[in-house]
Amino acid sequence: MNRNRQEEVREARAEMGDDIVLPFTVDSLNVRGRLAHLGEAVDMAVRQHAYPEPVSRLLGEMMALAALLGSTLKFSGKMIAQAQTNGPVRLLVADFTAPGAIRGLARFDEEAVQALMEKGAATQEALLGAGQLVFTLDQGGHTQRYQGVVALEGSLQKAAEEYFARSEQLPTRVRLAAGTLTDAAGSHWRAGALMIQHLPPPAGEKATDEERARRKALDEDDWSTAQALFDTLEDQELLDPGISPERLVYRLFHEQGVRVFDPVPVHFECGCSRENLLEVLRRFSAEERAQMVEDGKVTATCQYCSETYTFSPEELDGGAG
Repeated sequence: MNRNRQEEVREARAEMGDDIVLPFTVDSLNVRGRLAHLGEAVDMAVRQHAYPEPVSRLLGEMMALAALLGSTLKFSGKMIAQAQTNGPVRLLVADFTAPGAIRGLARFDEEAVQALMEKGAATQEALLGAGQLVFTLDQGGHTQRYQGVVALEGSLQKAAEEYFARSEQLPTRVRLAAGTLTDAAGSHWRAGALMIQHLPPPAGEKATDEERARRKALDEDDWSTAQALFDTLEDQELLDPGISPERLVYRLFHEQGVRVFDPVPVHFECGCSRENLLEVLRRFSAEERAQMVEDGKVTATCQYCSETYTFSPEELDGGAG
């Protein structure tokens, strides 16, 4: 089902905004883009876990990436971004449920991560190693899932660029950032992401070979200009709550005439419930359920939000608790 959200196109302005994804276009360069600006949404997700700082940073970047892609959904569905690697951080998962709920988790070798931190070598490449980045589109119901897979070799950004270029067949640049901000209220996690894509030039009238070559050269110049402006972006700009998303895209592309659309609000929401977890537990065999019982009860904890639920054996057997 579509969200039926009316999108307004207007000139970029310096409004404040947090926990949003801002779509924009730079028509003169045949470029479209999206900018994710996450504060409380990513902070609430990261604070659910006692992850080491480098792992939390990776999770923040993964959530920003999921927000970029998931915010394009025009129906009730879910976009899941998942990194599976042979490095100390074995698994990163972030899922975005339309219209704007996001959550995430990580699985890692604590000793290996700690060893890298003590050496001052906990880089993204060392933490992730090699593996694959998987994007899964789940529209729910009885629809078939769509899944895209690209190689991951130590950089979420590069793998994401490869995925977008393959899936949408458009030249794409991606920038991801995550980190902490300390103020009077304490330390808070933030994350941001920027993506630009080069659209094909509008179809025109029949042209000579010379004219097509000239248009191709101009088109390549436009993309080179867009990338040069993109490369001036600093991580701190993506994370600074004092720089609104609109102000940031205006800073990057105002000379080319950037326009923005209505932002997509994002919030942390796990989506777990006692009922859903009970349904999952009932899928286990009677023998497996019996092995879960300790002190006359079964305790289960949500991997995403760390909420703990307690069930009686009778409930798992399908009876009243």
